[in-house]
Amino acid sequence: MDMPTPFAPKKISVCLVAIPETAAGVLHGLFEVFSFVGFGWEMLTGWPPGPSRFLPKVVASSHEPFRNLAGLPIAPDLTFAEAKRADIVIIADLAVGRDEETHGRWPEVVDWLRQQHAQGALICSVCTGSLLLAEAGLLDGEEATCHWAASDQIRSRYPAVRLRPERVLVSSGVEHRLVTSGGNASWTDLALYLVARFCGEDEARRTAKLFLFGDRSNGQAPFAARVRPAQHDDAAVGAAQAWIADNYAAANPVAGMTLASGLTARTFKRRFQAATGYSPLDYVQSLRVEEAKQMLESTDDPIDHVALEAGYTEPAAFRRIFKRFTGISPLQFRQRFRHVAVM
Repeated sequence: MDMPTPFAPKKISVCLVAIPETAAGVLHGLFEVFSFVGFGWEMLTGWPPGPSRFLPKVVASSHEPFRNLAGLPIAPDLTFAEAKRADIVIIADLAVGRDEETHGRWPEVVDWLRQQHAQGALICSVCTGSLLLAEAGLLDGEEATCHWAASDQIRSRYPAVRLRPERVLVSSGVEHRLVTSGGNASWTDLALYLVARFCGEDEARRTAKLFLFGDRSNGQAPFAARVRPAQHDDAAVGAAQAWIADNYAAANPVAGMTLASGLTARTFKRRFQAATGYSPLDYVQSLRVEEAKQMLESTDDPIDHVALEAGYTEPAAFRRIFKRFTGISPLQFRQRFRHVAVM
């Protein structure tokens, strides 16, 4: 009998351009985020991985490691000659002074960028990286953004660019294959946008939660997800878990779990805590809150309806319990995670 084909996630190649002016912090940040997409969620929470994988590579003129203008080390994976075809190309922010000449400054990179764009790659920039895209002529006649302090440079040197410096992200060009982002910290917005575009909003939300991208004024609790319960060999507890997975919204859920286990109430509570690390009631609440979070993220249903679907007949009780688990109200949670990659 033929063996089943193993899970083969979709592969998306990402080339991160590295030149002496490149900011290593953004370069390495992008590399790490894209390296974790798909499997990072499984590694840290125990839940199944996403359907796609990004394959980031640092691309430079040679394989020789070098230090950028700030003295930080960069180790290339590929040369421009070796990087034949990428799905995504990203230019991190560049250390270029306002009075420095950029015309004719990066001929090898310019030629390679034009080739990649002609082959259908999505070309992106962070912050002052827009200068390199403008030098390549890829932004002529197109809307783009950049760091606000570089606006005058681009306007004076590349007047064909339709600059929108008030925007954080701008997509333009045929099939929206040109994406520029604003100041240095906007690389996180670009990363989430690309994850959502290639892997879907669910994966972008998972990425935002893993790396705590976004508003952290309420601490880490809003980003936390329910970790997959530990494996155990207690069959009675397993039967209770199987029952509650389909009946978390039922009235008197702990009584239903106890009945499904076949144990007395006292014995069930003790064995459930020992097997899962949760009390039965906390386990139910965590299931219900997680279901509510998914509905808040993926639908526009009224919050009272979300509460009812999750098993809470009293909206006030739902809001109180939800805030205890997440640190914020259901409305705040929806506003934060309904769309994490907004252009």
